[in-house]
Amino acid sequence: MEARIRGGFIGRIVPSGPEGTVRPRKLPEMKARPYDPLRLDLENFTADGATLQGRWPLAGFERLLDGWPADAPPAEGEVEWSAVGEMRKPGALEPERWVHLEAHTQVWRECQRCLQPVMMPLSLQRSLRFVRSEEEAARLDAESEDDVLVLERAFDLRLLVEDELLLALPLVPRHEQCPQPLRAPAQPKEETVPERENPFAALARLRHRPDGQGGEDA
Repeated sequence: MEARIRGGFIGRIVPSGPEGTVRPRKLPEMKARPYDPLRLDLENFTADGATLQGRWPLAGFERLLDGWPADAPPAEGEVEWSAVGEMRKPGALEPERWVHLEAHTQVWRECQRCLQPVMMPLSLQRSLRFVRSEEEAARLDAESEDDVLVLERAFDLRLLVEDELLLALPLVPRHEQCPQPLRAPAQPKEETVPERENPFAALARLRHRPDGQGGEDA
């Protein structure tokens, strides 16, 4: 019997009379490939144009907790994140592989004006290009403004999220308006130094004593 493919369906000719009939059967759908964000296969992730998203406990980001004030609320929040793979110029000899990353969280730091805890919201949107070698990454870094990293078969996406959030921290954390008025620094007390008499003034008084002693020589 003759089989024909029509619009995504496989038709099987079943004899029924002189011409027969076609019974369509739908092709099986491809299942999405599973991806582990802690061991991410970047090559397939970008080729598939796949998407990952989720939340991670902030307590698992040790470097973000460094500098957390002792009198600030405990680190019980989360890091919300998403990553989208993209392959540009797929027909090229070596296509461009990109990951578009977003992340949001809140951390506490010490205000550099009032020295009280200040909450810092962090948010980032980055597009990063991945290439096959350190040499190519260095060359593209010098030639363009793109953020270029080396392609890995088991890439730790959580580590990348933490790196980017650290870069998003302000250099000088501080309140827009401090909750307590700033105290003016105490002025150092000036020591009282007894005034010394001018020796020439004492000599002048001796020269003009009323008893004539110490007067000018004749």
